Amino acid sequence: MTDDLETLRAALKSAPAPEYDAKTRALRLAMQNFDRLHDASQGSAEPDLAGDDPPQGAVASNGMRRMLGFLTLRPVLAVTTSTAALVIGVAVILPMADLRLPGGSGPVTHQAPEPALATDTPTAKTAAAPDGLTDEADSRGQIAATKAEPMAEALAAPLAATDTVDVVLPPAPTVNAPGGLSPLRMAAPGGSADGTAGDIAAAESIVAPLPDMAQPGLPDTEAHANVAPNPVKVTVEDSVSTFPIDVDTASWALIRSSLNRGKMPAPDRVRIEEMVNYFPYAYSAPTPEATFSTTVSVMPTPWNPGTRLVTIGIQGALPAMTDRPPLNLVFLIDTSGSMGGPDRLRLLTGSLALMLPVLRPEDQLAIVAYAGSAGLVLPPTAATDRAAILAALDNLAAGGATAGGAGLELAYQVAEGMKAEGEISRILLATDGDFNMGTSDPDGIEALVAKRRETGTYLSVLGFGRGNLDDAKMQALAQNGNGRASHIETLSEARKALADQLTGALFPIADDVKIEVEWNPAKVAEYRLIGYESRALRRENFNNDRVDAGQIGAGTQVTAIYEVTAPGPDSLLNNPLRYGPAAEIGASTEELGFLRLRWKAPGAETSTLIETPITGLEEATEETRFAAAIAGFGQLLQGSAHLGNWGWDQAIDLAARNRGDDPFGYRAEALKLMRLAQSLAAN
Repeated sequence: MTDDLETLRAALKSAPAPEYDAKTRALRLAMQNFDRLHDASQGSAEPDLAGDDPPQGAVASNGMRRMLGFLTLRPVLAVTTSTAALVIGVAVILPMADLRLPGGSGPVTHQAPEPALATDTPTAKTAAAPDGLTDEADSRGQIAATKAEPMAEALAAPLAATDTVDVVLPPAPTVNAPGGLSPLRMAAPGGSADGTAGDIAAAESIVAPLPDMAQPGLPDTEAHANVAPNPVKVTVEDSVSTFPIDVDTASWALIRSSLNRGKMPAPDRVRIEEMVNYFPYAYSAPTPEATFSTTVSVMPTPWNPGTRLVTIGIQGALPAMTDRPPLNLVFLIDTSGSMGGPDRLRLLTGSLALMLPVLRPEDQLAIVAYAGSAGLVLPPTAATDRAAILAALDNLAAGGATAGGAGLELAYQVAEGMKAEGEISRILLATDGDFNMGTSDPDGIEALVAKRRETGTYLSVLGFGRGNLDDAKMQALAQNGNGRASHIETLSEARKALADQLTGALFPIADDVKIEVEWNPAKVAEYRLIGYESRALRRENFNNDRVDAGQIGAGTQVTAIYEVTAPGPDSLLNNPLRYGPAAEIGASTEELGFLRLRWKAPGAETSTLIETPITGLEEATEETRFAAAIAGFGQLLQGSAHLGNWGWDQAIDLAARNRGDDPFGYRAEALKLMRLAQSLAAN
């Protein structure tokens, strides 16, 4: 910071001295332009000011001249020096901003003719002010223009209220593309000249990480899919907890976005299971013949010494990706007016470009866009034809309403046409969730998605932008489509969701995955599931293979955390029932509980069941302690009443001591966000 201040101080000291003659010419030119514009608006080039009743505008003009005539040099110099500083500031700031209008960056032209403005091109510059000024300069207050005289002239030329102006807005910040290549097709370092071998690096250089800043003056109309936190349950009254597996991570990205904008996320926008499942954990891999492995750990609860945390980790198998079937992928892209802005359509196209290098030659890709209507932007194309794919992405522009229903219908039609025996078809919907035209009824769209998933075409959702994000609709679409919901606010997040985790997101190993935990009343008097509130499943539906549940992709992990309380009057939150049922003791009184995991192989009609006892002797690891720290972080954001005096310092310390192996820096980022939240909470 000191170095930056020194650099700024040196730059200010080296600023050029004011040039008096140039300022004089600029002010004289401004007065001439003012007179011409006024004369044009009055319909006469030279109005007669000799009469008894001259036009009001002329009086004002003469009055201004008389006023300037009384100004001494020193005040005028002070005013014009401030003006020059403002001009320089505008010249520096404007090129850095992306002020393009939706649909292009060309000039906005006007139709009304303007009077010709005088120009004054200086032939020489005067470095210092002369000892005396001429009578004309002194009486009219005319002061010089600086080196930035063209911009000073533009600012000095006033416009009539009815005129419009030619505005050439600066283009979005991009890397200079050699040879006339479009930005998305330019070659990245180490890539080929046509950009086909370096798309990830190229896209990352095009769409730089965007600042997480709120749009001033825009109302927050976001809708989020949250319900009240799970209550503490009494085991003898309800000993079974059932829920479908879920691996969405959108909530973590939204929390990060809010914190980086200097705002604490609203408690009802925090989904703790998505926070915990954002991070990879070192769970044991399944045996070669198994689809899943389970890892259980038990540890004292950090925020409540009278309870214990039971962490359940599910690890999916990771088949050899060389054996994976061909992928038919449809990008369904929202190009409506609400998708304008650097954190939406521009980031979206750069994000999708990151996916191309990890696709294989036998994969196909199509692009459907929708705004006021839906259309096929790119027919099914081989994934190796990156030039055609990137060109189609380049040509997308935002504008119009949002015919989301029509877009979904067309995307499913395209996906069906791409299918072949043994291949996988997936739709990636990229949107801010703002459906406002066409089949916009949530129940209607969800029914459409649920019906189409039965054909084997699954839908995942990528959310972009803040302010009008419909997170609730995106969650519903992803859950009904057997897909994932993610929120993308930076290219780093895009790479994690679309490139690094491609296999888990798009290649399923199990459908309708459900978890059931039965607690032993002799060992567990009360329990609560931390998170998963919006994904509850009725107990009788665990064994019902016709009830839809979560889909799991290759190599995917899922983590669930329970807080359990042993019998004893000091720790219980609920009074025992006087006429309640007697506790039924299971086959083993030493077990805390019993874990059941049920799933169906992709395309199968019947499910498979595996069971694992929870003994209470399972040791905690660095991985599960870090997961506990993230669960505590989420509860702090929610303002949970279950934490007692446990606060930010304890959560940060627990995460820091158990950060463990962090090859991608996700856990380091979590610590930074926890510290940022602590500071914001203190304010």
